Amino acid sequence: MAQKPSIPKGTRDFSPQEVAKRQYLMGVMRTNFEKFGYQPIETPTFENSETLMGKYGEEGDRLIFKILNSGDYLSKANETHLANKDSLRLTASISEKALRYDLTVPFARYVVQHQNDIEFPFKRYQIQPVWRADRPQKGRFREFYQCDADVVGSTSLWQEVELVQLYDSVFSELGLKGVTIKINNRKILSGIAEVIGAKDKLIDFTVALDKLDKIGEDGVKNEMIEKGISAEAIQKVQPLFQFTGTISEKIEQLSALLSSSEEGQKGIEELRFICESIQTLGLKESFLDLDVTLARGLNYYTGAILEVAPPAGVSMGSIGGGGRYDDLTGIFGLKNMSGVGISFGLDRIYLVMEELGLFPEAVTSTSKALFINYGQAEAMYAMQALTELRNQGIRAELYPDAAKIGKQFTHAERRGIRYAIMAGETERAAGQFGLKDLTSGDQVSTDLKGLIAKLR
Repeated sequence: MAQKPSIPKGTRDFSPQEVAKRQYLMGVMRTNFEKFGYQPIETPTFENSETLMGKYGEEGDRLIFKILNSGDYLSKANETHLANKDSLRLTASISEKALRYDLTVPFARYVVQHQNDIEFPFKRYQIQPVWRADRPQKGRFREFYQCDADVVGSTSLWQEVELVQLYDSVFSELGLKGVTIKINNRKILSGIAEVIGAKDKLIDFTVALDKLDKIGEDGVKNEMIEKGISAEAIQKVQPLFQFTGTISEKIEQLSALLSSSEEGQKGIEELRFICESIQTLGLKESFLDLDVTLARGLNYYTGAILEVAPPAGVSMGSIGGGGRYDDLTGIFGLKNMSGVGISFGLDRIYLVMEELGLFPEAVTSTSKALFINYGQAEAMYAMQALTELRNQGIRAELYPDAAKIGKQFTHAERRGIRYAIMAGETERAAGQFGLKDLTSGDQVSTDLKGLIAKLR
């Protein structure tokens, strides 16, 4: 007996109902992206390896899926590396391309490559799949969609304010209330590292700090010690683990802590502007909170850092994130091109929506009506009516075979089709149709005009 086929771990098949829900989420995002002035672009599924490698830090590089060169990929392999089984160095000679890890770095490449055709500031959105060789778990997959909005060519902090509003607009339209939009600033983190004497360990410091909600205070401290950050420095950072109060109160606490850091003070002023602007403008259903432990491990953030947490009581990680990157395009030779962007975690948002029962019933609706097939002549009569229904924008179909009537009714019920339409010999002779509501059991006889009116 043939072995049952399977798919790789961390990937999924999607049923028609699941696809409909995902398309609904992407549709809401797309509408709001465009409402805020963002334009769509698409980039290739895979990029040249040098485009991606070295852009996400050491941890990110390990999670990039490499693509073996076509043909005899070992023919150009470095024999020394091959003999020594040095997979890290060997990879460079047998793999020249890789699946994209996110949409931001490909976007930076796009901007540099097409800079003469772009009107700056350039606001783009992108909804495409990405791949990461991560350990699969709830809400974390190896293949998943990212839904990004970025603007490059402007240093204005109004862009950060708008992105917070964009998050709120999308989640409000989805009915996802109580979402928390966390904000921090990379300059503040640099300032903290500076005042505790760990400036040379900034990346190690931020990567460890970003894991506070996952491994706890003791876990973060242990990781910092392992990375060579002194116990004295960790003691100085202790206040970060107990930061409480309103956003204004937190900003004042930070201002006192970073009084000796010029960079830290600049970060505080940026945060103050964004937070006070949002407070004045207001949010519909979301909350803004200053989280000083928010670091996000990616190397390219230089200013504001954003992360979105689901409503309280939902067991799920972040459902979105982003930030300011002052010179991301510099990695491809275009200097001084500031940008800022956010990403929506489609798969996690889907799971949260499912858990809270927030998908509208109409999203997964199938055909509204099924014509029962009584035979060739009757099927032609049904098809003529069916064509008119479709012209009127009504989703309907004909059961393809003249099977037993009970089987056809069962098919409609299993598909979730609400109405069955009888177009047998009697109905055809009278120019009528029998319309049965499979939910209530009610049945009426009507002509084509009446049929259209009732199904509408």
